[in-house]
Amino acid sequence: MIQRSLLRHVQAIRHLPPSYATRTTPIIQVATQRITAIPLHHRLSSQRYYSATAEPATTTSSETPSTGSASSEAQEQEDPVKKELDAKNREIIDLKDRYLRSVADFRNLQDRTKRDIQSARDFAIQKFAADLIESVDNLDRALGTVPASKLAPQNSDPDTPPESKEYNKDLANLYDGLKMTETILMGTLKKHGMERFDPSEGEGEMFNPNLHEATFQTKVDGKEDGKVFMTQQKGFLLNGRVLRAAKVGVVKNS
Repeated sequence: MIQRSLLRHVQAIRHLPPSYATRTTPIIQVATQRITAIPLHHRLSSQRYYSATAEPATTTSSETPSTGSASSEAQEQEDPVKKELDAKNREIIDLKDRYLRSVADFRNLQDRTKRDIQSARDFAIQKFAADLIESVDNLDRALGTVPASKLAPQNSDPDTPPESKEYNKDLANLYDGLKMTETILMGTLKKHGMERFDPSEGEGEMFNPNLHEATFQTKVDGKEDGKVFMTQQKGFLLNGRVLRAAKVGVVKNS
């Protein structure tokens, strides 16, 4: 190893210009003399040969890091813009969702307010109508206490003098006046949405627990089970809502 290093130094000195060679130190001169004294075949074996052709530059490995660094720098430059764009998109989506929810809530509020206003209009007289039911019932009871036989002359013979046919005239006139009052009163109440119903009218309705209140059940020939055959107290509706259920008797043959 020492011989090789000394040989390299000697070779380097030989290629130097003469002016620089004269300035060489005595140590190098001594080393040169010692190396010259070494046989030639030893010096050749210790020499290292180098190729005169230049090695191709490995540009691939050197270019790859530069390309990677350039792409990373471009990504670093684009990242803030992309992040800002993503943030704006998320903000737009959030604002759109809030807007749609606000519109839906406002429409629901409008519908609910409209229903509340309509309900207030329809049932504003509910308490007044409930208090008026008793008066209507009393008027109906008064009309029901007068039998039909008392409203017509008992003697229908045309030869009977008119004086004998007028003994029930005052009662008939009173009955007619009460009946007219009831008709006008019920017509006025109907204009405001209040109606009276009698489930036993006609052939009778089927029992409906939403409208009727069964007070008793009994056998009735010729009637279907569940039919209403008698009304103890008529019912009332206010704009379709039950103000008072009708108290009825129901058929139960089985």
